Formats: sequence, structure tokens, C-alpha cells
Amino acid sequence: MKLFDFSLKVNGFDIDKAKSTLSQIQKLNDSDFDAYIKTQKKAIVNYHLEHNPFYKTFGKDINVDDWNSVPVMTKRHLQQPIEHRLSEGYSTKNVYLNKTSGSSGDPFIFAKDKWCHAMTWAEIMNRFSWYGVDFNTSKQARFYGIPLDKKGYYKERLKDWFSNRFRFSVFDLSDAALENVLKKFNHTTFEFINGYTSPIVQFAKFLKRRNIVLTSVCPNLKVCIVTSEMLFEDDRKLMQTYFGIPIVNEYGASELDLIAFENTNDEWQVNSETLLVEVLDENDNVLPYGEEGRIVITSYYNKSHPFIRYDIGDVGVLSEESTTRKPILKKLTGRTNDIAVLPSGKKAAGLTFYYITKSVIENDGNVSEFIIEQLALDLFKIIYVSKQPLPKSQETLINSEMENYLEPGIKVVFERAQQLQRTKAGKLKQFVSKISS
Repeated sequence: MKLFDFSLKVNGFDIDKAKSTLSQIQKLNDSDFDAYIKTQKKAIVNYHLEHNPFYKTFGKDINVDDWNSVPVMTKRHLQQPIEHRLSEGYSTKNVYLNKTSGSSGDPFIFAKDKWCHAMTWAEIMNRFSWYGVDFNTSKQARFYGIPLDKKGYYKERLKDWFSNRFRFSVFDLSDAALENVLKKFNHTTFEFINGYTSPIVQFAKFLKRRNIVLTSVCPNLKVCIVTSEMLFEDDRKLMQTYFGIPIVNEYGASELDLIAFENTNDEWQVNSETLLVEVLDENDNVLPYGEEGRIVITSYYNKSHPFIRYDIGDVGVLSEESTTRKPILKKLTGRTNDIAVLPSGKKAAGLTFYYITKSVIENDGNVSEFIIEQLALDLFKIIYVSKQPLPKSQETLINSEMENYLEPGIKVVFERAQQLQRTKAGKLKQFVSKISS
């Protein structure tokens, strides 16, 4: 029995029809695919203008024949009771409901109608199949958060059982805990790893310390797919070396779909079948391929809740090699709220600070992970987990590199911790600004 497909069907998600529909979309020739995109854009706007009171008010000035007249919606627009945002005929009883993680600082409850959610799963299953993963038969090693309340905990464990996966805690990354993770790999025929980047990197560092390649104890492993957090190139190389398998980068959002997935040619291929992904400037104009801007996404299939030109809160670049059928995400530079403001007024992506520090303190294997907080215009705190306190020489070097790469006058303080605080979902936010920009 295809247990994963069965679990989707039991919950009202017609996965067979969704897979067939996706397959038909992918078979379209280029001309028909362009026509499909134009039809879907107009259809989803028309639907919500006609059937969704919230969107009718929000998009009152839309000219359905002019895509540029469609306003950009943000998470702030959606922070109102879910009942106020649902289309006619939908209620909290007949949709898929979930809550965003809040990593952007603007969490909210969202809805997907069941057909939309089925199409989401068809897309995910299609992309994972590029690496020989079948959700019905491939055992998954899952590095995700899990609710700590009893009801939520057992609900997720039940879903894990139906989904043929085993979930590892991302809240305890001590050597003792990772030793138990390794034992589980030794006794389980896992075929793929999936989860948040940072805990998986910590597992790779543990294997390095033990001088163990994971495929030597779990030879069925095919691929490791990381998501939700930044993947740095040196971390990718570390994981490839000590897992012995390809490392694939996924970019998605729970309220939308799988947004981009690294294909077998090392391209971050954008989902063009169920989503429209645009990159806009600060005035909501579409930028040419190759230019950096805000990532704005339209969900073609969600009739229960509008996600039309939805500003997801990320900044990125679509490659110059992109086409309508095959957009390529060249770069994802971080979230719009991950911006550091310096004393001179200059702005810099928060991950710049993280990357500078990473290049200094992770070379000797002492520091396992760290985060950076901006406390004032000229003051940053580095909170780190390590075997030994950072030597003064490294602290001095980090201060020097910060000034060298950014500007003079920046001060850095250091705090050693037993472990880093993750979100309730289990994610690690590498840079946090404690000041308003």
C-alpha cells in the first residue's frame, strides 16, 4: 500500500488527480505554457475579486487586464482573524489550516483549500523524485522541530509514522544526543535526510570529530535536502564529505508551496507550475533578471485564501538565464528584516556579519555554532557554543575584520552559551537586529 498517498487521500487531498494535473502542465510546449501562466494569473485574481470579501476591498482598484495594477500584499495585511480572509464557501472546517513560523517577525494563521494543498504535495513529490526519493517507500531522517505539548507532540509523531519518517530533536545537539542519532542511522535503512540546515550541519561536524562517513553506517542514503535556513558553501562541502551523498538546497514557505529546488544540474530551479515568482523593486516594479529585489509570489491554486503578489519577506535575484518555464533563483540574500544599519547610515545584510565571523571562528573546530545580535548602531553581540572560550586573539581579529569589511567604529562583544535558543519551530536565526531600522 502507498501509505503516504493514502494518508493524503484520507484527509481529503486528491493526490492522484494532483499528480496527473502537474504532469499535464509539465508536458505543455513553451507557447502553451506561456498561455497557461497568463490564464492562471487572471483567473486567480478574478476568483478572489468575485468570491473573497477581504480581497475585494484590498484590490478595489485592480484592472484585471493589467497585472501591474494588482497590489502587493504583505504579512501585515493578513494579520487579522482567518475568518475575515476566507473566500465564500470556505470555513476553518473545510480547509487546511496552519500558522507561519514567525521567522519574519510577522506570524499569522493561513488557509489552503484541499485541492491547493494536494497540488503542493504533488510539486514536492515531483521534485524529490529527481533524486530517487519516493515518499511512499523511502525512509526519511527528519531534522525538524516538534511541539512540546502532549497533543501536538503525538499528532506530529502519528504524521511521521504515516509519512515513513523518523524525527530527530533539533533542540538538543550535544555529543550525547548526536551519538544516539548516529546509532539510529546504524540500525535504520534511511534513504534521505530532510530538515533545517543548522542541526544537520551540527551532525556533520559531529561525524567529522568521529571521522565517520555516514554512508559507511547507513549505505542506503541517497541525498540530503536542507531547507528553511541559509546554506553556506563550506557547510555544504562539510556535509557532502561526511554524509557521502549530494546536498540539495530547498526554498519553500508553508503558506505557499515549494518555491525553488536545486536540480541535478546544480541550478536552483523555481516552481513555475503552481506559483508565479517575481522580484520587485521598492516601488513594486518588476526587476529585470539579474537584479536584486523583494521576492513576491502568487499562488495559482489557492481559492480559499488569496496569496496574490504576496511579499514573502525575502530578498533575492533571478538568474539572467531564467525563462518563463524555468526561472532560476541565482541568489537568496536573506530576509528584508535581516538588515543591519551602521553608524554612517549604511545598510548591510545581516548575514554579511555572520559570514565574516564564520570565516574566522569555525576554522579550528572549537566553535560549533553561533548567532549575531545587533544591540545598537555600532554594537554587535556574538553568542557562541564552544568547547573552550574564544581566545582574545580571535576576538580581536573578528573586531578587525568587521571594521575592515564594513566601516570603522563597530564594536563586538562576545557571550559563550551552553546552547543557542531556537524558535518554537526549531529554526536558528543567524542574525537578529534588536534596533529599529
